[in-house]
Amino acid sequence: MQEKINELLKNVEKELATVTKEADILNIKSKYVGKKSEFNNLLSSLKDMSNEDKKIYGPLLNAKKKELEQLFSDKLSNLNNTANLDFDETLPVKITTGSLHPVTIVAKEVTDVLKRMGFTVLSGVEMEDDYHNFEALNIPKDHPARDMQDTYYLDNGLLLRTQTSGDQVHAMEKYQAPLKICSPGRVFRNEDIDASHENTFFQIEGMVIDENVKIENMFSVMKSVLEEVFKQDVKIRVRPGFFPFTEPSFEMDMSCLICGGKGCPTCKNSGWIELIPGGMVHPNVLKMSGIDPQKYTGFAFGIGLTRLAMMKYKISDIRYLNSGDIRFLENFEIE
Repeated sequence: MQEKINELLKNVEKELATVTKEADILNIKSKYVGKKSEFNNLLSSLKDMSNEDKKIYGPLLNAKKKELEQLFSDKLSNLNNTANLDFDETLPVKITTGSLHPVTIVAKEVTDVLKRMGFTVLSGVEMEDDYHNFEALNIPKDHPARDMQDTYYLDNGLLLRTQTSGDQVHAMEKYQAPLKICSPGRVFRNEDIDASHENTFFQIEGMVIDENVKIENMFSVMKSVLEEVFKQDVKIRVRPGFFPFTEPSFEMDMSCLICGGKGCPTCKNSGWIELIPGGMVHPNVLKMSGIDPQKYTGFAFGIGLTRLAMMKYKISDIRYLNSGDIRFLENFEIE
């Protein structure tokens, strides 16, 4: 065993002598003293040794482990000191103020409104299972509504969530009724990208379940959110919609602020932007999550945070939001 330990130390010193990056040092550390390393196997073998051998090799292995840890610590310290020597304090520095992404800004504004109304803010997983993304929302495997979602299916049997509605199901299963939650997050759909469509965008889901909940309550919440975000009266319309997880279902559109309702590529020349779909939670959805639809009713809605940001800041092309261009982000700040 002594020979093995000495050989490990030599190999570590040899590999550390040539590395110049922190990531490489950490990889070597994982290789030699990590959970699956040969050194860790030697430590694990102590339990099978006789008491006499344990007294010999136990202290030896612990001492060598400390020695190895010190080697890695010294190497990292030397690397950081060397990197600091390359910093020229005489170079001019441009001081700029950081900024937030417009979607982040509107997400905060929306959640602030909902929190004041008593909503609890939750977060969900982006890699979801079929049950929570579809089946528990009254969308069985053969339902035609699945074709509307253009889903990304993964090799591990899961999928990239197409909507934040799955967070409703997780919340109902965990907390039951009464319930008042909202959940902002990123969703994915295999869409053709144009001025108003992306394959990655953001939504916020809202749900209220209690006794005697009515559709008027949902419209009141939506109106309050829009007033808070836009700080002005906006022209809206409500029309019938279809979603398997709500009945009745509605679509709330707002007049396109980019063209003033005249028609442009962003609103597909209609003058309107689809913004907030919602409706009364379907009894089947309540049942599947263990909530009695005879006692409780509820409403659910989803706000397109990406489109909300586009309307608030009059961004004509959704592709700007995922461009990663820092110059674009410099135009936005919290009001």
